[in-house]
Amino acid sequence: MTLAKKSVWVLADQYIGNLNQCLGVAEALGIPHHTKRISYNCLARLPNLILGSTLAHVSRDRASQILAPWPDVVIASGRRTVPVARAIKRFSGGRTFLVQTMWPGPPTDDLDLIATPLHDRPKKHANLIRTNGAPHNVTQKRLNVAAEDWRRRLGNVARPRIALLVGGNTRRHKFTPTLATRLGGEVSALVRKWGGGLLVSTSRRTNLVAREALLKSLEDCTEIYIWRDEQGDNPYLAYLALSDAVIVTGDSTSMCTEACATGRPVYIFAPDHSTAPKHKRLHRMLYEYGSAQPLSAALNNATLTGWSYEPINDAAIIAREIGRRIGL
Repeated sequence: MTLAKKSVWVLADQYIGNLNQCLGVAEALGIPHHTKRISYNCLARLPNLILGSTLAHVSRDRASQILAPWPDVVIASGRRTVPVARAIKRFSGGRTFLVQTMWPGPPTDDLDLIATPLHDRPKKHANLIRTNGAPHNVTQKRLNVAAEDWRRRLGNVARPRIALLVGGNTRRHKFTPTLATRLGGEVSALVRKWGGGLLVSTSRRTNLVAREALLKSLEDCTEIYIWRDEQGDNPYLAYLALSDAVIVTGDSTSMCTEACATGRPVYIFAPDHSTAPKHKRLHRMLYEYGSAQPLSAALNNATLTGWSYEPINDAAIIAREIGRRIGL
């Protein structure tokens, strides 16, 4: 079958980070793809070992849209998408090639390809490949479009423009007001030394009190553009495209990796006591790669922006492996 006649489905649940990983791989693969929206019912709490190959845990309206003709490739992310992917492969008579980004949990032998970052530590499997970080869809083309769309609104922000990308609470660690104040203090000191303007973005995971503590600690910064989640168009890509340096909290694999897709200096805020071991491993890898430094090192540097690197694009690595395994 020719490339043009192959088809790809991306399974998308409520997690935008998971969706962006899958879309990045699908776009890098270069095959026309369709997004299938997935929502769940109460059965989704059951482990995959029990669910097996089924749509039983998918809401009725979404399950009704999983119909033939079946795709050649399914790309998904997250534990609960696995039974859906398995069901599609069963419906297709075993023809569909299943791809999972992130480790989905056991059982995994029937999945055709699993891509996990090097900082995760699953056992070796024939169907497992490793990536630097999380795949993403932050391509140079998309950055160029975002820069053009936002240049009128952000182009006059003083340089060096510093993007400040803030995550928040994770399962094991809280982004507390104390941490937010510390982050704001370090960023303010950086701006006092190097000048320029701030492009600030918080996320759904940013606790409201911590967000206000952060913004209060940035009051000394004279030029600041703030975007709060769900208030108007999201300038996230424009921040990456138009900034001269990026500061990112270290609680998100996706956010750290996407920042390192720019080729611009990235500084990671990750206090030791509030950072998970797997995130520490990711940060060390990014430091060794040359794409990032600890935020605490920035004040001692001779320059804020005087270094670059080859942008990290794990989606392309995964796409090449899919192509090799399905004979493109």
